[in-house]
Amino acid sequence: MLYPFTFQPRFKERVWGGRNLERLFAKPLPAGKPIGESWEITDRPDDVSVIANGPLAGRDLRWLMEQHGTAMLGAARPLNGRFPLLIKLLDAQEKLSLQVHPPAHRAAELKGEPKTEMWFIAAAEPGAELYVGLRPGVTRAEFEQRIRDGTVADCFHRISVKAGDTMFLPSGRVHAIGAGLVIFEIQQNSDTTYRVFDWNRVGLDGQPRELHIAQSLASIDFADLAPGLVATPFTDHNGIRTRLLVSDPLFTVHEIVMSKGAIRPMPAGQMQIIACYRGQLAIQSEHEPVLLSAGQFCLAPAALNGFDVVAHADCAWLQTFAG
Repeated sequence: MLYPFTFQPRFKERVWGGRNLERLFAKPLPAGKPIGESWEITDRPDDVSVIANGPLAGRDLRWLMEQHGTAMLGAARPLNGRFPLLIKLLDAQEKLSLQVHPPAHRAAELKGEPKTEMWFIAAAEPGAELYVGLRPGVTRAEFEQRIRDGTVADCFHRISVKAGDTMFLPSGRVHAIGAGLVIFEIQQNSDTTYRVFDWNRVGLDGQPRELHIAQSLASIDFADLAPGLVATPFTDHNGIRTRLLVSDPLFTVHEIVMSKGAIRPMPAGQMQIIACYRGQLAIQSEHEPVLLSAGQFCLAPAALNGFDVVAHADCAWLQTFAG
């Protein structure tokens, strides 16, 4: 009954968003709004992905988890009974707030959810950068003082980035996305964010956005200094290039680059998400083929009897397994 699923994206208006998801990926954005996020695969209480293809079109991911959870996930673990991951596209035309997500050992105390995530840079304007971790030598006392005097951004480690770069962000790593970036975000199923500083701007309602100073200070790993981008090299096997981007108990992500006509067999028994970021590919199984272009995603349930990824053009994609 289960087959490779695609879903209807859920668009989120954000004060820092833009229109790049329409320009780069042909997303049908609502007119006249700055769209900062497209939630591509989500099982949040108020945001559940609706199936877009096949005989179950119109059903949603919540229904799949309730009716076919084991067949969907295989050995992967649900998160509080829900699908364990949240998959997004981000369009940051302005800088995001300086922020942090609570670590697992403090989340319940802070009435939040831990959120470990990764960013894959799909597009970057010249000079684009990330704010990740703290500069060497920054202390908690200095950080708190700079919050008070409005210069806390000077405490952050900043990294210039380009398309193809990847950053891993465990819970507790203070961070922000700089302006001019389009990002594939793979994360724990969580939506808890504590803002440290928001550049003194107002939100979509014209009011200053809420800050969460106490919760942020309780969450930040002040020993996390100058983290670097993922630097694992590609390996080449029969003309298909692969590299490991993230290996974490919560999720594992590989990047795969294929030439037109290449075929990559995929094993049965593992739930995985295929995210195309360049070119076009097909998911071929015993079911109807699923075609993916850049900016499109497919969830392959563990119950599939294996499938092939076929490059219809030169393509590149991310393969994600849940822990």
